[in-house]
Amino acid sequence: MEKIRIGCGAGFSGDRLEPALILTEKGDLDYLVLECLAERTIALAQKRKQQDPNSGYDVLLERRIEGLLPLLLQHHTRLITNMGAANPVAGAKKILEIAQKLRLKVKVAVVLGDDVFDQLSGEELSLEGAKSLNSYGKLISANAYLGVDAILPALATDAQIILTGRLADPSLFLAPMIHELGWSKENADLMGKGTVLGHLMECAGQITGGYFADPVTKPVPDMDILGHPILDVYRDGSGIISKVEGTGGLINTQTAKEQLLYEVLDPGNYFTPDVVADFRSVRFEEIGPNELRVTGGSGKSQPETLKVSVGYQAGWIGEGEISYAGAHALERAKLAGEIIQKRIGDRFDEFRVDYIGLSSLHGESLSQDSASYEIRLRIAGKSRDKALAQLVGEEVEALYTNGPAGGGGARKYLHEVLGVVSILMNRNQILPAIQVFES
Repeated sequence: MEKIRIGCGAGFSGDRLEPALILTEKGDLDYLVLECLAERTIALAQKRKQQDPNSGYDVLLERRIEGLLPLLLQHHTRLITNMGAANPVAGAKKILEIAQKLRLKVKVAVVLGDDVFDQLSGEELSLEGAKSLNSYGKLISANAYLGVDAILPALATDAQIILTGRLADPSLFLAPMIHELGWSKENADLMGKGTVLGHLMECAGQITGGYFADPVTKPVPDMDILGHPILDVYRDGSGIISKVEGTGGLINTQTAKEQLLYEVLDPGNYFTPDVVADFRSVRFEEIGPNELRVTGGSGKSQPETLKVSVGYQAGWIGEGEISYAGAHALERAKLAGEIIQKRIGDRFDEFRVDYIGLSSLHGESLSQDSASYEIRLRIAGKSRDKALAQLVGEEVEALYTNGPAGGGGARKYLHEVLGVVSILMNRNQILPAIQVFES
């Protein structure tokens, strides 16, 4: 093929459902990608799988597939998605169940091999703190970032849906480029160019104005119907990014530059399993309304190691919130915070007292004057002890009758904390495989 067209219908697990439907129905796509997996997302999925061996795939998989499957088959669009999360085999079986209910036939190719938990010794050193994994707490997951090597065999089947676990986000887009355009994986420059395009697409609505908009300095039209992006990729590694006509949002040089640098520490050395990409020669050209040509980018050979995301139990966070309004609202909120701090603050590993709307994000140094009419007090404490963490909300609720005047709207929360750290593993230790299911 001289060109392929790829749409991105989701940029994270909880993304909206309708953009993928619109892309499939109106985008004339060869491929639809749903990127739904983050570091903590897969750790949470591993916990669900431990509790139920038939669970562990993306929590929205059923809802997404029920709406998408008829459209995918009707428009001959192949779906690539990491909604398999911690249990892609169970996810594939659920897709077949949905197909049977809809009286449709579908073939699903599952990519396996990213789960390397059984290979851990616990003595590996984390990239974040050079500490042994065992020092962080009970380990619950370890998933390697696979690349195109893992997904290309699945594309070589005639499966309409390719379901993966942990894959590097740009690889979800790079794999169909290689498969359809006849690129060599040894061509580092093409791998770099394809990775640039995949990175621009991977967060879906972020390149069409989401997480970009500021109504004063960077207005974006019709964000209530924000469209997700379409990418036309050509054999030379250039691409054109657009969206379905009539959808909201904005695609221009500004949105692309912000997304290009999103989560990038060194634009000259962006490590993926497929290539060490260099973004410094990337160029953007606005060739029409919401139509952007992307050229440039290069790469160096793939790294010898793969990044592995390791999840661990990091304790519990208890939270409590209560509001104060009217005269001396801030002073009353501060008194309430002092009461809780004195009662239980020194019993926690971490303890925060925040005044939402005043200093909860940037601290006291950048806070406004004390004449605030309304203040939301938030108190949070982190502990390995679940009962102690639960005490935070209880103490805040007790402020109703034991604290300053006029408190209202108290709420309390308790949730388990899953921590995530990273290690590197020799890529030769990780053996991807595929499994095909058919209805």
